[in-house]
Amino acid sequence: MKRACVIGSGFGGLALAIRLQSGGIQTTVIEARDKPGGRAYHWVKDGFTFDAGPTVVTDPACLQELWALKGHRMSDDVELMPVMPFYRLNWPDGTNFDYSNDETQLRAEIAKLNPADVAGYEEFLEYSAGVFEEGYVKLGSVPFLDFASMLKAAPALARYQAWRSVYSMVSSYVKDERLREAFSFHTLLVGGNPMNTSSIYALIHKLEKDGGVWWAKGGTNQLIQGMLTHFQRLGGEVRMGDPVTHIETLGTRVTGVSTKSGWSAKFDAVASNGDIVHSYRDLMPDNPHAQRRAKSLAKKKFSPSLFVVHFGVEGTWPGIPHHMILFGPRYKGLLDDIYKHGVLPEDFSIYLHHPTVTDPSVAPEGMSTFYALVPVANMGKLPVDWNEIGPILEKRILDEVGRRLIPDIHSRIVTKFHYAPADFKTDLSAHLGSAFSLEPLLTQSAWFRAHNRDDAISNMYLVGAGTHPGAGIPGVVGSAKATAKLMLEDLR
Repeated sequence: MKRACVIGSGFGGLALAIRLQSGGIQTTVIEARDKPGGRAYHWVKDGFTFDAGPTVVTDPACLQELWALKGHRMSDDVELMPVMPFYRLNWPDGTNFDYSNDETQLRAEIAKLNPADVAGYEEFLEYSAGVFEEGYVKLGSVPFLDFASMLKAAPALARYQAWRSVYSMVSSYVKDERLREAFSFHTLLVGGNPMNTSSIYALIHKLEKDGGVWWAKGGTNQLIQGMLTHFQRLGGEVRMGDPVTHIETLGTRVTGVSTKSGWSAKFDAVASNGDIVHSYRDLMPDNPHAQRRAKSLAKKKFSPSLFVVHFGVEGTWPGIPHHMILFGPRYKGLLDDIYKHGVLPEDFSIYLHHPTVTDPSVAPEGMSTFYALVPVANMGKLPVDWNEIGPILEKRILDEVGRRLIPDIHSRIVTKFHYAPADFKTDLSAHLGSAFSLEPLLTQSAWFRAHNRDDAISNMYLVGAGTHPGAGIPGVVGSAKATAKLMLEDLR
């Protein structure tokens, strides 16, 4: 039996490992941290469960497929709960917009802001369905290993004006500025600036409309745990809390890996779910090709980082939905500060996550779990001392949540902590502390991203946010499908 190693147990790594193990490859997952998940790590503090990373589960079918490969059901290991509305968008003037796939309700919400934009929304929906078919269904799990594959996709990309930004495309359909924000903010959830991320990412609207938005009971961590359980059920092996320190190569082949504890093993193939720059630069220091690749990747544009305040409070808040976007007074100007200027703005937009309204099990009885997340520039653009800035920004964010939603928030807090760009760099070896790897620009998409199989080291593979198609749960699970296809073909 051929043997493969997957470095990292994020969504991409586990999805790949399940596909390899299901395909008859004896697979070992090696995780540096004490718990699985990568960016989907979690903490339990004072009875509250805090998910570190993705909390919006879309396209559950792409996950269910992992169980179905061997005739199992995801529902045996994971309970998915529907989230409705998907998001409540709130502006400083008090305007709310409930975003969902209830078409009647959504049209009423649009009409409430601008009746004339209902017809424009219908046209946008048609556009979103088209790019979903071309960009996600047809190309979302296809590896782009050569430029010819990019040229093959070019006519469809041109037909949908992929060179335009999501915001520009949305603006051609709806005129109300709040609606333009409502239908373009999604790219921020995968690290992209709506002002320059390709309009292909408008497919997210169709993806959510068709598949819904879900929550895994107990937290996203329980979805990770379910994937790990299923992988082990199939016979897969796991090493936890033992970072890979070296990917060994001989000529143009990987031969094995060694870890911090001194453990080492030979493998027929190695795939990294780790940060792409870290994988080449730090794990293959003695391989000239890997070092050249690391330098080339490091020159690309990396997505911003995040500053996340996790807090548990006394009381329950049925009036605060599961997901909220608290927009600040600026949209484009704020995005310029984050993506272009690398400054810490005075204002911010907050993604507020409140899972207890859907699933009370993630907090002690009569209490609530929250996190408040704001995008911030990565450490290459914003080289500040987060030990100094962190507590100040944490207070400003909690003050704003208090001002807009929970007036006595500070007296209600039972436990709190924050997670900053420096933590992404330390805990996840993330280049520049980026939260989403490469920025999802058209010039960094498909063939222009890190390739699912290395061009020169023939049995070295990548999976996760830095490869095609990009960040987000459906993205990295799609990357796993693309990488698994290559590995299963190569290892036969």
